[in-house]
Amino acid sequence: MCCKTVSIAGLVLFSVVIVGISQFRSLASNPQQTSKEYVGSSQCRSCHEKFYQLWAPSYHGQAMRPYTKTFAQENLVDHEESIEVGSNNYRAVIDGEPGHVLEVGPQGEKKYPILHAMGGKDVFYFLTELERGFLQVLPVAFDVQDQQWFDTAASAVRHFSSGDEDEPLDWKNRAYTFNTSCYGCHVSQLVKNYDPQTDTYNTQWQEPGINCETCHGPAAEHIRVCEQAGQGDAPEDLKLVTVTQSRGYSAHQVNASCSTCHAKAGPITAEFMPGDAFFKHYDLTTLEHPDYYPDGRDLGENYTYTSWLMNSCVESSDLDCMYCHTSSGRYRFEGSQANDACIECHEEKADIAKHSRHATETGVTECVQCHMPKTEFGRMARSDHSFRPPMPSATLRYKSPNACNICHTDKDASWADDKVRRWHDDDYQEATLQVADLVAQARQDEWENLPQMLDYIQQKDRNVVFANSLIRLMRQKSDPTIGSDLCHIIVHDKSPLIRASAADALGGYLDNESISLLAEATTDEYLLVRIRAAAALSPVPVDQIPPAYKAAFQKATDEYLKAMMARPDNAFSHYNLGNFFMDKNKPGKAINRFEFAMKLDHDLILPYVNASIAYNTLGQNDNAIETLKKAIEIDPENVAAHLNLALLYGETGNYSLAEQHFRRTYELDADSAAAAYNLSVLLAEKQPLEAIDWARKAVESAPDNTRYVFALAYFLQQNHKTEEAIVLLEPYANAQIADPNIYMLLASIYEGRGDLQAAIRTYKAASENEQLPQQIRTRFRMHVQRLNGW
Repeated sequence: MCCKTVSIAGLVLFSVVIVGISQFRSLASNPQQTSKEYVGSSQCRSCHEKFYQLWAPSYHGQAMRPYTKTFAQENLVDHEESIEVGSNNYRAVIDGEPGHVLEVGPQGEKKYPILHAMGGKDVFYFLTELERGFLQVLPVAFDVQDQQWFDTAASAVRHFSSGDEDEPLDWKNRAYTFNTSCYGCHVSQLVKNYDPQTDTYNTQWQEPGINCETCHGPAAEHIRVCEQAGQGDAPEDLKLVTVTQSRGYSAHQVNASCSTCHAKAGPITAEFMPGDAFFKHYDLTTLEHPDYYPDGRDLGENYTYTSWLMNSCVESSDLDCMYCHTSSGRYRFEGSQANDACIECHEEKADIAKHSRHATETGVTECVQCHMPKTEFGRMARSDHSFRPPMPSATLRYKSPNACNICHTDKDASWADDKVRRWHDDDYQEATLQVADLVAQARQDEWENLPQMLDYIQQKDRNVVFANSLIRLMRQKSDPTIGSDLCHIIVHDKSPLIRASAADALGGYLDNESISLLAEATTDEYLLVRIRAAAALSPVPVDQIPPAYKAAFQKATDEYLKAMMARPDNAFSHYNLGNFFMDKNKPGKAINRFEFAMKLDHDLILPYVNASIAYNTLGQNDNAIETLKKAIEIDPENVAAHLNLALLYGETGNYSLAEQHFRRTYELDADSAAAAYNLSVLLAEKQPLEAIDWARKAVESAPDNTRYVFALAYFLQQNHKTEEAIVLLEPYANAQIADPNIYMLLASIYEGRGDLQAAIRTYKAASENEQLPQQIRTRFRMHVQRLNGW
């Protein structure tokens, strides 16, 4: 029963990625249907001139516009000095027709015509058309506030507080392809017309900008019934949607209508209509993503909806976006009325000077200055919509921004923290710091406070964003208590976002209870929950799905496959499908999806790694090795590629190259227990003392992995270090772990030393361990009887 050898571990499959893509709005799937139902904003004007005049010059109405010489004269300044981007220099030429961006480099000169301008509040980005219908954001953009030209991609480089480095993408990367990324929030009623066979677009849209029908739905029938009713008479049913609480919609529905653009979200359908529920069409990125600081403040480009869901006013009331903003995006409370937005609920804080401890002459006169501080990313200003007060302590811990030091740039966060602590008797920062610490620890794969994390996600007053973040981060950790608590959450939590994330994480804890609960979740009201449950169940044979839910499971599986194709030109969609087919034991189909993901995003490493595993499953190890070599050529420091290549070399008997890549893996990631463990296996015979050192590192990095514990103890025993082996094994045996090898090795050591009573005690503990299968326990009882002479 005890392993007499220690073997190389298997290849590591990387799992589903939940992608945050913010620039997306519902698409019409049929151009003919679009032309019949949607009429364009010009058709609204005759009856709604006032609203048209408010909308037309707004940032919604002007979200994109054709580039013309007149536009350039009114909005831009000459671009005098070219900007170096990579190996080329770029300069916008706007003083003639047509406007273009001039590229000068090793390959000579090339002109890219400027066709469209996007934005305008802080920045103008410009589009040109490349081959195969790709509308591409040009490498230079214009800063409206500073009246200067700048490098588009360089402005998107993030500066992580962890020290991790970011670098600009190539301007022709698909992330800057309008048809793929930006379209939904800059034009209206777009038909993408993407052909995956040729990777081409024939993209069309009703009109540039965000028009009336984007928020109100198609207006053709509205016009028909109003014209039929006659002038001065309004039909009972206007055949038009106005998503406000006064019209019977909930705050969630109002917010959803705005959040399709103003969220770091990923679409799971192409069918959202005003009034629909957000999580029936989208997933949402939360603090598991490095674009947020652990306390939820913005680091990268995040838009609004995630921080909005951290807002206590939103949690405790029916506050919606339209309370402060008009439908055209303007702020309702300007000038002397700026604080009216808050005072209706917070009258006791109406004296700003008293509440803020800032005299009026300091310029601090508005609530939003402290509760909605503006930060900048990509030269675009954004307001923090969590409405939280300044938290300098969070700045000290995570380097996140705070309102105090945004103004007081000559002071540090310690100074600001001292001020707010002296001003307030209650430590209002502590609650946020406690849960932010948990997020920070989970991000660093530190789980000493796992019980507190599990407690938080089940608290009735938990914040949905923090709780969801912790659940997603827990996918990095394997612990049975996580599975049992997630089983409770998937049934009882009121948030569809959290239920969906719990379903996704439960895929790592598949047993009879979780399978039953996941199967039930495929009947959830929200599509997001159903497809996450279906994906989590993908490794489960259909005959193990409870009969009452088989039909729902099949339907949800079909919905999942459809959801992954909501963006057929997105590499992560195909990567996720590849993982799905791997779970279904269809490696051939998985390879097709992984390879398509590589085609869409050559630099995305995950599909290469998982494709190699699919090839290995089919016995095509040469293809697997070549795929991983390509991955390392693209990213020489990719840990997953080196680790899996090392495992493949080990499996195919090329131990020298296996050792080389395991060592490289550990150089790149000193927490790689898998690399350390496998190095201990490879070196056990020729360099036994070094093997012990590597096994010790594996246990230090992953103390809960009893395979690593067994290996270390086995090598210690083989090298006559039995006392150390016993000290290592005893706590695991006493902890009632579910690994019989630990008990067997410990008992055999005791037997070898002649300590039969200790051996009997160990065998007896194993025979009574309910974590072990009955058959195994019976064998341990037989050892007890043998030593007792029965």
